[in-house]
Amino acid sequence: MELILFFITAAIAVAGAVAMLLSPNAIHSALFLLLNFVAISVLYLLLRAPFLFAVQLIVYAGAIIVLFIFVVMLLGAEHAEDERERIAWQRPLGLTLAAMLLGLMGYIVLRGDQMAPVTALNEQFASPERIAAALFTTYLLPFEITAFLLLAAVVGVVVLHLSGAKRT
Repeated sequence: MELILFFITAAIAVAGAVAMLLSPNAIHSALFLLLNFVAISVLYLLLRAPFLFAVQLIVYAGAIIVLFIFVVMLLGAEHAEDERERIAWQRPLGLTLAAMLLGLMGYIVLRGDQMAPVTALNEQFASPERIAAALFTTYLLPFEITAFLLLAAVVGVVVLHLSGAKRT
């Protein structure tokens, strides 16, 4: 049963990613990215990594998507696009995939420990202590580079917006 849930969730994640890439509207792309992030968090739940599940939902599905939508609104990209919906299948597909994800999450949570693990996992797998130890020792340089790139991107967006505001 867990394998079936994995394939359904993986299909939702791939469909959300493809729809994000094909969407001409920046806001719709951000919402499909949100669907993808939620599907990834369900995959973490299937791996029995509740900490990664929560972090994926809070940090990526929450904060990062809010940041993306803020940047899109700040730059006014949603007004530059055509108002009519070009791809009519996006809304029903998004609602269907979101409903399937919510159903899967509810099923996983309600089943709880009754589902047998596919492989024998260590109890400390994906614990906050092990993640922090790996992040701040083995992967410290990529972590710092990523933080610097994100900071540079935010500063760049603000500078572009301010220089565009001075010209008008």
